[in-house]
Amino acid sequence: MAERKSKADVVSEVASITGLTKVSIGEVVDAFLETVQTWVASGSEVVFIGFGTFGVSERAARTGRNPQTGATIKIAAANSPKFKPGKAFKDKVNTKKKK
Repeated sequence: MAERKSKADVVSEVASITGLTKVSIGEVVDAFLETVQTWVASGSEVVFIGFGTFGVSERAARTGRNPQTGATIKIAAANSPKFKPGKAFKDKVNTKKKK
């Protein structure tokens, strides 16, 4: 399994690439994430050509079963965030590592 990266890792990497401070990069990352979440929550799609699209998937109400009792239950309709990677992102992930 691949190594897991955190927000702090992203901030450190971007700071080293740009020469900006980790504090300023952290503020930009926080503002970016808040903006994307706010727009998606309001029903908008956020598109980054080549990277991907953030959006909302609507799930209809349905019936299900309680796995412990087997009783039928009603599951409410819900909105769920979704991400669809763009072609350039998919291509980057699927490139073979050079030996």
